[in-house]
Amino acid sequence: MPRYLSAVRATIVALLLALPTFASSLTAQSGTSSASAFTTTPPLPWPPVATFSILGYDPKTGEVGGAVQSRVFAVGNGVLWAEAGVGVAATQAIVDVSYGPQAIALLRGGMKPAEVVKKVWDDDPDPRPVDWTKFGRQFAVIDAKGNVAAYTGPKATDWAGDKQGTFCTAQGNILASPDVVSAMVKAFESTEGHLSFRLLAALEAGQIAGGDKRGMQSAAMVIVKKDAGVWLHNDVVVRLQVDDNPEPIKELRRLVEKAATQRRPAR
Repeated sequence: MPRYLSAVRATIVALLLALPTFASSLTAQSGTSSASAFTTTPPLPWPPVATFSILGYDPKTGEVGGAVQSRVFAVGNGVLWAEAGVGVAATQAIVDVSYGPQAIALLRGGMKPAEVVKKVWDDDPDPRPVDWTKFGRQFAVIDAKGNVAAYTGPKATDWAGDKQGTFCTAQGNILASPDVVSAMVKAFESTEGHLSFRLLAALEAGQIAGGDKRGMQSAAMVIVKKDAGVWLHNDVVVRLQVDDNPEPIKELRRLVEKAATQRRPAR
């Protein structure tokens, strides 16, 4: 056998013989088994979805919808749920996204908003009570006739609360003060025009009142009514989303104004 091959073989054998000693050294230094030395640490808790939202109904058109702003990326991906002829739900704070489709299904079955809020929360198994408790959730529902209900858990991050008005409910968490939701309701009730502009005015008023204490990042809006959207068999009057913007409400206004030029005339 060539001399260099003998040297290589000797090196490999030496390394193999040294592995158990090296592993033992790692265990002794860390105080853990060699298997656990390579395990990953548990994920950090999710941050609360600091949010303020408004759900509203227009008895003149029969449209129902919601709008939301938050200091999280792409808040529209999970907060708002809507179905024409049924209603809208908003699930936020210590979020369980399943609250949205559950609420829509219960409304579709004829349950009133207050009953929906109670049942969905009561049925929540609270799978992560330590770091994601159901007592921190915030949840609001409006039906297709404008009846509203909301829940703000006692462990939602301050300031958190909700306020109901005529055909609307405003709710939020990690807000500057209760003035945020009060301003939203007042703006919704006093603004004229299409539901999209009334929902938008509520967000703008909430932001002027202090909004999310952490700032702004994303916003979204959805409005539904049977066959009221553009194209055939489209129940979506408006569905807009601003995912990452230093002034998301301002950008949402631009989109709302653009949508107004393409909306089907009310029937």
